[in-house]
Amino acid sequence: MAGPARGTPVQVSVIVPVHNSECWLDECLQSVWEQDFQGTMELSIFNDASKDGSAEIIEKWKKKFEEIGVPVIIGSNDSSEPRGVGFAKNQAVIQSSGTYLCFLDSDDVMMPQRVRLQHQLAIHHPNSIVGCQVRREPQGSTERYTRWINSLTQEQLLTQVFTSHGPTVIMPTWFCSREWFFHVGKFDEGGKGVPEDLLFFYEHLQRGGEVFRVDQCLLLYRYHPQAATHSVLQGTIWTHRVRFLEDRVLSSWPSFTIWNAGKQGRRLYRSLSPANRKKVIAFCDVDEKKIAKGFYTYEESEESPKPRVPVCHFRDAAPPLVLCVKLDLTGGVFETNLDMLNLKEGTDYYHFN
Repeated sequence: MAGPARGTPVQVSVIVPVHNSECWLDECLQSVWEQDFQGTMELSIFNDASKDGSAEIIEKWKKKFEEIGVPVIIGSNDSSEPRGVGFAKNQAVIQSSGTYLCFLDSDDVMMPQRVRLQHQLAIHHPNSIVGCQVRREPQGSTERYTRWINSLTQEQLLTQVFTSHGPTVIMPTWFCSREWFFHVGKFDEGGKGVPEDLLFFYEHLQRGGEVFRVDQCLLLYRYHPQAATHSVLQGTIWTHRVRFLEDRVLSSWPSFTIWNAGKQGRRLYRSLSPANRKKVIAFCDVDEKKIAKGFYTYEESEESPKPRVPVCHFRDAAPPLVLCVKLDLTGGVFETNLDMLNLKEGTDYYHFN
């Protein structure tokens, strides 16, 4: 790792938003220090109204980094209230100057090769977000989620963007060019309760952005109650997911089937726009009781007639399908049933679970 000589462009800015992070910050910044990247780097930190000892820790590390010629840019919101993670990340980006941006949450830890390996990949894919595999801390927390993050294929990084898990490469692993970041248009600054990473990811895809992942574990990703992600309501995320599914997929489908005649499938049906609801030709399921009922009836309003949507066995379902069954929860039964149909993900079906 090296700092730039006077007048030399900075290749990578490490972007670190901070809010009351004193218990993790030393380990986080130590991991920046230990990067084996041979290009020029800078560290850009924005302290968003921390009330703990974060500011003192940042100053201590600033001295250490500057002794080896690595610039540290520090911005801060000195008001009594934080402006939120979207604002803090935007500010850290704006005050930085690197050609590429490496995002790092203040409670996470990078492996020494992270910047080097993601930079190599990003150079070849300028309009992309590059992620990586992760190790969850504490071990065993969010096991299904972690397995999903790490096992997606290259194709699934683009096809599984509608699931409840959120972005197919998680925000603390993002690496992208500065030019592309501003082309997408920065993070939403609505503050607490806004899924700024999901909204940015969707906009990135809408603008034709690509998604890649370094298939190595390059980040220790902490799970703890204070994480900002816990402030986002599931209902908010659901609404954004439905709208994105409608824009990206359903707008071009003349008709489709919803796989799951139970709670989640019916909820999706009710959440669709009236135009897309009319495209639902059937629900399909494996549950004989649901199939025996024959129809799902939904009263849109007192004035309009109740739609009667047929319920059939999944083997009789006509693609394309939206799958509202959670992966990795049925001991492989659902996955086996899906494989039986010989359908292509991203053409014949999408997961919305």
